[in-house]
Amino acid sequence: MIKQYNLAEIPVEQILNRDIREEKGVEAIVDDIIANVRKDGDAALLAYGEKFDRAKLTALEVSEAELIEAFDAMDTEFIKTLEIARDNISRFHSRQIQKNFVITEEGGIVLGQKYTPIEKAGLYVPGGTASYPSSVLMNAVPAKLAGVSELVMTTPPNAEGKIAPAILAAAKVAGVSRIFKVGGAQAIAALAYGTETVPKVDKIVGPGNVFVATAKRKVYGLVDIDMIAGPSEILVLADGGCDPKFVAADMLSQAEHDKLATAVLITTSKELAEAVSAELERQIPLLPRKEIARASIDVNGKIIVAESMEQAVAAVNQIAPEHLEVCVAEPFALLDSIKNAGSIFLGRNVPEALGDYLAGPNHTLPTSGTARFSSPLSVDDFVKKSSFIYYPKEALGKVADRIVDFAEREGLHAHAESVAVRFRK
Repeated sequence: MIKQYNLAEIPVEQILNRDIREEKGVEAIVDDIIANVRKDGDAALLAYGEKFDRAKLTALEVSEAELIEAFDAMDTEFIKTLEIARDNISRFHSRQIQKNFVITEEGGIVLGQKYTPIEKAGLYVPGGTASYPSSVLMNAVPAKLAGVSELVMTTPPNAEGKIAPAILAAAKVAGVSRIFKVGGAQAIAALAYGTETVPKVDKIVGPGNVFVATAKRKVYGLVDIDMIAGPSEILVLADGGCDPKFVAADMLSQAEHDKLATAVLITTSKELAEAVSAELERQIPLLPRKEIARASIDVNGKIIVAESMEQAVAAVNQIAPEHLEVCVAEPFALLDSIKNAGSIFLGRNVPEALGDYLAGPNHTLPTSGTARFSSPLSVDDFVKKSSFIYYPKEALGKVADRIVDFAEREGLHAHAESVAVRFRK
């Protein structure tokens, strides 16, 4: 049974499950995996595939024949759905593409900034209890729009050594360059360091379990990463006019992800709170993943009654949830006052699943309160910015004395000399 509170009686920082401490021994296990992959390369990947996925592989890379077979096995309606989702994601993310700029100033001075795509990006797609072709699209499409020349995907195989056909179909639709049958921390190590078969990349993106997250943290600095994702979160902000069936269903859409996931309702209506609690009890037993949803709701789920919508919005901004549904009569009236949220779903008929699959905005979102300072995955994650400067000698001469003085005040005399030497007779 979900727990109920008044907002005044629960500290805001305790509303969502933000306990992302590693399980005992995870760090040591990941260190060992990374070391073995660095030392033994493909041999280590094949051994880990047999150990963790029970797959006896003879080749790590998905062949073109396997890709075509998976694509042809998909029903045409699902391929069409993938293409619609890809086009929507592309349409939204294409607005994020930045342009180079140049500033010309008096005396021939030229200043500017240019954008260069990351050359190689690695996309991790999790397996396990579910497959996620949507994650393929959400990560691959922005990378392709940014101009990434090589997009390398890794994902764990099943015991027969095969990848879920839906994942391969999504990869083909999205234009992924190469696909490898590797999962877990060993996949992250392979992408970071390279092996005989798996190319070394410049950035790794994509969600995963605690071993994947720990490995990403370990290799950060050698390569870039998108983020360290914690348990999935949804916060529904609702007034008394909502349908409790809709609210409960939306909360369960995240609760079914993981036992550590958190689904929370903050409402100004005690009547809605009671109705949603009853709906959760009715709907949970109907879910195929009911054991996961049950654990998530019982341990981490909360229904909270606020005295006013202003108080509720203030709590939202402190919590900074990953997914925020604004289920009120006039959602746009609250939009400007919402400062911290990964993705905002406005209105009573905008379930979080719309954003997960089809609408266009990215579903790779900041968790664990990091929406206070970070953003959803975007085209910006796959480009680098470089500034450039040009000064003719005469223009440098006009500011030379000031640069020399500045450098000497910092005790950096070689800096000062690098300017002064150009004007010494």
